[in-house]
Amino acid sequence: MRKMLEEKYFAELREAIIAGDVQRARECAEKIVKEGLDPLKAIEEAIQPAAKIVGEKFEKLEIFLVDLIMSADAMKAAAEVLTSAIKAKRPLKPVGKVVIATVQGDIHDIGKNIVAALLVANGFEVYDLGVDVPALKIIEKAEEVGADVIALSALMTSTMRGQKDVIDMLKAMSIRDKYIVVVGGGATTAEWAREIGADGWAETAPEGVSLIRRLIEEKRGVKP
Repeated sequence: MRKMLEEKYFAELREAIIAGDVQRARECAEKIVKEGLDPLKAIEEAIQPAAKIVGEKFEKLEIFLVDLIMSADAMKAAAEVLTSAIKAKRPLKPVGKVVIATVQGDIHDIGKNIVAALLVANGFEVYDLGVDVPALKIIEKAEEVGADVIALSALMTSTMRGQKDVIDMLKAMSIRDKYIVVVGGGATTAEWAREIGADGWAETAPEGVSLIRRLIEEKRGVKP
């Protein structure tokens, strides 16, 4: 019975996100929580696959930018409900603090939102600054909250430079060593991360969470 409920509600959530239906996506997520289903599993088995499908459709020009934005909003609405449920069950000391943002000039946030949701699900305290965020604003937030990690997303080759700008500004302010800086996004690569002096790069959201956890462990010298 539980398996059938998961399949039913997860399928409904995927469909709502792909359709860009914000209200329906939120309602689906609320039903998942109400039925006592695993919110992390919903993120992994409903939100992530839906985001991948939407991204592929956009790359193939099967949907327009407005459709992509609507799907991103639907995904964000559902993720907020699910991550709130996860937080309510995990009042433990956070694994680490992460400031995450899509860099200046870039308005894409589907991938970033999934990473943020998975980080919360894995016990991190996350400060999501949204999209098109200037380098100085990202650094100011990291300083304000005492972040361990700065995570930077860029989907387009024309906006990748924004990731380097953050690292260059950290160096100019003589605080580069205070933070673990990781980068990701469709246009980025491991080579790019090395070139700009980032501490790591991940291709997928789950890999990003694992990378951040490992880098924090290495920096602290002990497991968090």
